[in-house]
Amino acid sequence: MAAVTVGPPPARRRGRRRRLPAWHVLWIVVAVAYFLVPIVSLVQFSFGGVVNGHSAGFHWYGTVFADPNFRSSFWLSVQIAIETVVLSNLLLIPTTFWIHLRLPRLRPVMDFVSVLPFVVPPIVLIVGLIPFLRLFTFLYSRPEVLAFIYVVFALPFLYRSLDAGLRAINLRTLAEASANCGGSTWSTLVRVVLPNLRSAVIGGSFLTVAIAMGEFTISSLLSFNTFPVYLFNIGQTTGNEAAALSVISLLLTWALMVSLYLVGRGGRTTAQVAATR
Repeated sequence: MAAVTVGPPPARRRGRRRRLPAWHVLWIVVAVAYFLVPIVSLVQFSFGGVVNGHSAGFHWYGTVFADPNFRSSFWLSVQIAIETVVLSNLLLIPTTFWIHLRLPRLRPVMDFVSVLPFVVPPIVLIVGLIPFLRLFTFLYSRPEVLAFIYVVFALPFLYRSLDAGLRAINLRTLAEASANCGGSTWSTLVRVVLPNLRSAVIGGSFLTVAIAMGEFTISSLLSFNTFPVYLFNIGQTTGNEAAALSVISLLLTWALMVSLYLVGRGGRTTAQVAATR
């Protein structure tokens, strides 16, 4: 005797599952408006003002791009951000890998150390570092010193990203399989573990870039004309030009996010194939 199915047809059930409740839609609209309304207002203000009796339009954007200080400060911040990313990854990737593989008892200690930059204010940190940095006169007067300082601020974000990536893979099994194939610890890290951490490294590097590109306090105290310092100085003189500069920085940040997303998409599958080989 055939079984009798009770309830709506499968197509109708699938339609009901896809339908969102009204209050879910309401909260989504509120969240989108919360983020978009300030951005739209900023863009509108960047086109405001009157220049020579006419509407400003793109005048403030042209003023920003024509300013040589904009190009020099922006490329200085990009240079410092790249140096910070490279230095942070060179320090934290082997350290996190070794702690997970050989020294798991040090995880609580590393977790505690990684949150210290949240506890120590930037002013206190730089006041304590200045006497130490003055001992290295060849480095103290150069902007590269900011990269060494920003590594400390990027520690919580990059370490947490790498820690989550290592917890998501079976590190010990991969290391044992690599050792059985004759691989050393360094080759295991570079050829097996690092491809599986591609998404974690990209995510942590993006946060590191955001910190290096947006930090103002330390670069201002050390008298380096980075992009945030230039943005602050412009904001003290012309509001519309500062708004245009903020819009440009937003567009650059979004472009970086999309680039990192495109690079990281599909990277996990490629890493798994490489690790299997």
